Amino acid sequence: MTDTRFQRVTVRTLGLVLICLLLSGCGLTAPRSNAGYADLDSLGVKDVDRVMTLSIGPALLRFAASHVDDDPEVRDLLRGLDGVRIRIYEIDGDAARVASRIGNISTQLQDDGWEAILSISEGSEATYMLLRMVDQQIRGMTVLVSDGDSEAVVINLMGEIRPEQFGDVMVALDVDTPEVDTTDLAANGES
Repeated sequence: MTDTRFQRVTVRTLGLVLICLLLSGCGLTAPRSNAGYADLDSLGVKDVDRVMTLSIGPALLRFAASHVDDDPEVRDLLRGLDGVRIRIYEIDGDAARVASRIGNISTQLQDDGWEAILSISEGSEATYMLLRMVDQQIRGMTVLVSDGDSEAVVINLMGEIRPEQFGDVMVALDVDTPEVDTTDLAANGES
């Protein structure tokens, strides 16, 4: 390779690295300073392998929102979010221990001021949904799920989330919501 060609490749490489560093501070990743940011512990290296980590900041969310023309609800949801963090783990160890760790993370978040709105724990299956309220508005949502067998998922949404968007959030995140047997509620005098 000639020196001139080497210099061009080096300059391009340095330019790309510089652009990546600048963009990483400009909203491409989810912001830790956001009120809806959840400080999430690891599910443990002994029982899980992290297979995916995704952190999306406001710049990419606004970009995505500007390209959603056919679904105004999703567009509004994306515009209201400041960050999305998703971690997917493959369970290759003790699933009950993973579910216990998910329960511990839920407890830690509650100790930090998050409000639990859904808590289901059956054996090695666990599902928790927590909200961060600021000035009576939802500023963060965290969903923690272990299927009890092969997968665990941790999701943290940051930004303005309106209650009417919960269905949209759950569909967008592909989170299975538990079915409630209304006959049991009626038998207990609840409605």
